[in-house]
Amino acid sequence: MGMFRGVDFYAIDELLSEEERLVRKSVREFLEKEIAPLVAEAWHNEEPLNFREIGKKFGELGMLGPFIPEEYGCPGMNYTSFGLICQEVERVDSALRSFVAVTSGLVMYPIWKFGSEEQKKKYLPKLAKGEIIGCFGMTEPNVGSDPGSMETNARREGDEWVLNGTKTWISEAEIADIAIVWARDREDGRIKGFIVERGTKGFKQSAIWKKGSMRAGDVGELYLSDCRVPEENRLPNAVGLRPALSCLDQARFGISWGAIGAAMDCYETALNYAKNRKQFGAPIASYQLVQAKLVDMFTEITKGQLVAWRLGRLMDEGKATPEQISFAKRNNVRVARFCARTAREILGANGISLDYSPIRHMANIESVYTYEGTDDIHTLILGRYITGIQAFRRELS
Repeated sequence: MGMFRGVDFYAIDELLSEEERLVRKSVREFLEKEIAPLVAEAWHNEEPLNFREIGKKFGELGMLGPFIPEEYGCPGMNYTSFGLICQEVERVDSALRSFVAVTSGLVMYPIWKFGSEEQKKKYLPKLAKGEIIGCFGMTEPNVGSDPGSMETNARREGDEWVLNGTKTWISEAEIADIAIVWARDREDGRIKGFIVERGTKGFKQSAIWKKGSMRAGDVGELYLSDCRVPEENRLPNAVGLRPALSCLDQARFGISWGAIGAAMDCYETALNYAKNRKQFGAPIASYQLVQAKLVDMFTEITKGQLVAWRLGRLMDEGKATPEQISFAKRNNVRVARFCARTAREILGANGISLDYSPIRHMANIESVYTYEGTDDIHTLILGRYITGIQAFRRELS
């Protein structure tokens, strides 16, 4: 079959540097050889991939925290390279991109941006190498799109903080060595970030089973019951909701590239199938209705690539706004959702077989459509930007 080429109708490759193309090539080769063959089986059995092992290999290739400077033992690449890495891993499976985007954007980024010098030196090199795994505890059983209503709380006692609360739908919850946990300070009411280490008394981690999506990944819950965390493990510069939301922007950037990877895989699968599958004496690719579906996928992927590429360059220049990131996340996940469904359609009955990737992408993308800001929330973020009127809150009399 040879190496995957991908869609590049508008010659975006010419806009990438030699180094960026090299990153993509090395990641693509490694994934196709070592990881892709494991995914369908893991998904089918709902046995999460071995992220301890995979994490170390990702670390060797510079795939974790790629945009964080080399002084902290990180790759020191640019955001466009991070995007390309996310594209390649999500082309294989969304759970892999979750691991990369969570580690990079939700665990390493807050330590780098809001942590103390000691915290950066202690955790970042190990996270970059995949020696330790992290998770990000924000979503709660009663709190999803409205993190400002967070119920998890923290109380200062001498040089310790006592944390109480539950976090749910947390990627890597069960296997994480450290958790970035967000909690409301009971005294001043402000949200603060803490690094909670595995094995801390009063800290319990568990997996969520019976999922119809992200079955090759670890997703679970964190329980904090009078969990004592030293003041030195509080992220000193993470105060208020804004720092927590800025981490989500990093991960959303990764998603906007990753979703295009999933879309490309669905498109390529459907195109190859349509050329080889014969009905009524001819390949189904020779029929107008099938061609129309292929053209629609090809078109949406090309538009999504241009959005992702431009956002990457804006991130590299430090100019990207949260709204521009929301736009890319919303659009590109919609593209992936459309391509997965359409590819499944072209494959007919075979479309529901796990021998082909579209049905797996189709299920995974439902998680991606909802997490890191639901499609509706990104719509309202852009609505507020356009009109100047926020439509998030309803005052109920």
